[in-house]
Amino acid sequence: MAKGHASPFVDFDRAAWAQLAASTRLPLTADELEQLRSFGDFVDLDEVREVYLPLSRLLNLHVEEGGRLYRAYRRFLGGTTARTPFVIGIAGSVSVGKSTTARLLRLLLARWPQHPRVELVTTDGFLYPNAELERRGLMSRKGFPESYDRRKLLRFVSEIKGGRPEVTAPVYSHLVYDIVPDETTIVQSPDIVVIEGLNVLQPATSGALTVSDFIDFSVYVDAATADVRRWYVERFLRLRQTAFRDPQSYFRRYAELDHEAAVARAQSIWDEINAPNLTQNILPTRSRASLVLSKGPDHNITRVRLRKL
Repeated sequence: MAKGHASPFVDFDRAAWAQLAASTRLPLTADELEQLRSFGDFVDLDEVREVYLPLSRLLNLHVEEGGRLYRAYRRFLGGTTARTPFVIGIAGSVSVGKSTTARLLRLLLARWPQHPRVELVTTDGFLYPNAELERRGLMSRKGFPESYDRRKLLRFVSEIKGGRPEVTAPVYSHLVYDIVPDETTIVQSPDIVVIEGLNVLQPATSGALTVSDFIDFSVYVDAATADVRRWYVERFLRLRQTAFRDPQSYFRRYAELDHEAAVARAQSIWDEINAPNLTQNILPTRSRASLVLSKGPDHNITRVRLRKL
């Protein structure tokens, strides 16, 4: 049951949230879900039906209302400017499942009757290349705000919201842990753009514009820090048996670690890099989100917090 009437948010438990789309058909199959969820993410069709389907319905309402407001603006201004894309930001810690959230929303939104064109861009592509991070002494702070080319990212989002018909974004490879040279993602006249990344909700400094200024609706994927740390270690161990064994993998040296050494290495990476970034830069942006998805220890979303209009 919804509660929290004295705060700027409305809180829903999972059952109450699921009722908001109880009569809506799920436009997704188990096979499609298997293909799009992230490695080690345990989201199932029940969670899609009970959590993500209501969220996609809410976002669709926002997009539709934005269209009505746009048409009113055109009449008021007497102009012919084309409508700009609706931008959704997805934020949260490493290993919390925000990539799966972003891919799910992209697919579900594209399958509403209006069939909007939905594009997904991750901010990983806007990290500085490893050579530049090495030059700046930032390799051990990869993922921190200063490790991104924030001017390039801001320019990309500004061009999207400025209505530019074709915008390009760099491509990042998690296998080689670096930007892919001379490869780009082309975003062409989308109706909706989903931008997923660690720091998309960061506020501006010194009065300058920032990415969050161009986001129309934002989602923060949340969980207890101890749970996310455990999930990170578990994912590291699974990758040690799979992707890390690829000869091209940046993390190939970890593939031959024994179990105890692998656990110790994963924990040290979390404690030295990911935990400080979460505490200092990511978690403080949670209160800026339009909606917070809260996960329990088993990865399942248990609560939804929605900012009131």
